[in-house]
Amino acid sequence: MDKNISAEAECPQGSENLADKEKSADNMLGKSPILRLLVRMALPTMLSMFIQSMYNIVDSIFVARLGEEQLNAVSLIYPLQNLVLAVAVGAGVGLNSCISRALGAKRKDSANAYATHGFVLSGIHSVVFLLLGAFFIRPFLSLFTDDAEIMQYGISYGTIVVGCAVFSLVHISVEKLFQATGNTTFPMLMQALGAVINLILDPLLIYGVWIFPEMGVTGAAVATVIGQACACAVSLLWFFLKGNGLKVRFRGYRPNGKEIRAIYAVAVPSALMMAMPSVLVGIMNAILDTVSDSAVNFFGIYYKLQTLVYVPASGLVQGMRPIVGYNHGAGEYKRMHDTVKWSVLIVGAFCVLGTLIFQLFPKQILALFGNDSNIKSIGVSALRILSSGFIVSTFGVILSGVFEALGMGIKSLLITVIRQFIFIPTLSLCFMPLWGLSGAWITYPISEFLAAAFAIYIYLKFYLNCKKESEQSSEKS
Repeated sequence: MDKNISAEAECPQGSENLADKEKSADNMLGKSPILRLLVRMALPTMLSMFIQSMYNIVDSIFVARLGEEQLNAVSLIYPLQNLVLAVAVGAGVGLNSCISRALGAKRKDSANAYATHGFVLSGIHSVVFLLLGAFFIRPFLSLFTDDAEIMQYGISYGTIVVGCAVFSLVHISVEKLFQATGNTTFPMLMQALGAVINLILDPLLIYGVWIFPEMGVTGAAVATVIGQACACAVSLLWFFLKGNGLKVRFRGYRPNGKEIRAIYAVAVPSALMMAMPSVLVGIMNAILDTVSDSAVNFFGIYYKLQTLVYVPASGLVQGMRPIVGYNHGAGEYKRMHDTVKWSVLIVGAFCVLGTLIFQLFPKQILALFGNDSNIKSIGVSALRILSSGFIVSTFGVILSGVFEALGMGIKSLLITVIRQFIFIPTLSLCFMPLWGLSGAWITYPISEFLAAAFAIYIYLKFYLNCKKESEQSSEKS
């Protein structure tokens, strides 16, 4: 018997069924009207990303009622949680890009090989985070606080959510495999399952309700991990029992350096882009800590809140990537460009709504996280300044996702570096002596404007080159 026994052979899934799924994906990604297709692909991923972002926000809302020290501890661990998410989504984006372009070019065997590599790489990443959670939480927290109580809460929370990252890493990889073939509804349902379980268990384990022990901050971490584990388990069962048109081969598996490099060519820049907020939060926490603990706490709250504004953008980008990647692989550049235009319009509308909410209701938003007067005095004006860059950020977010879909991770990374890394900490140090905390907040809209200008320039240059090459090829034929 051939050693390369596939997942198809291990479960009841006929070749005719697989062929139907492949043909359906081809028809949908390559022929369906763009707006209808984009909405169909993106709406479930938008909801999925919204649900995913609620894990830490829900934890923070419940933990805030325990005390400022507990909230501070969870806020300090947030960059590490975001790092887990960055690696998981980065690897998933690499898989998504490689698989969708392979399917567009009719290279089914390559798509299957990429899917197999995805599972193996997720296992390796899980071991890395297990070691990080076991040995590096205390050294990380010591960079930002010497308060023994905050340190204790942070270690309790961080060791669990980082050390048990395997569930999030594997689940998100499986999610991207479904999305690469056009199935975005099932991943949304799995994210909802995990979030609902987390929401139910949070108050029970934090406060000790009914038969559950009172675990405080540790309970928030346990609830998060249980939710992620349940979503991961159901996703794996569905993938291997029902499939999605991809065949995963574990027996006789051998690493293929070229294919792994292709995944990481997109995954590494994408992970760095998602990890940059973690690094930036760490840097800004160090800067803001020179002012007050309340400034650090507000900044932690803001970074969770702004994820809700960017959730529609992130979700739409995930739904957009397979369409862009597939049509670029098929040489359908007009469909690719139309997808980008509609994506900008849709995300722009969500960013307008987010801006209005932050401008009009800052007090009500901050009230969700307790009644700390210091945080409110800092946060009301800060939310209004920070949100002024939401609308223009549309271009940076969408075009960065476009280059990820095309396998051009470095260009995508450059856009994000400008948005979130180069100017914000540098200008904050320059502006804070002049305008106090407002000087730190104003750097965000400035960076968004600069990134938007750069993103638009390099995308238009790329698209016009594609269009020119297509016209020349048509003339020759």
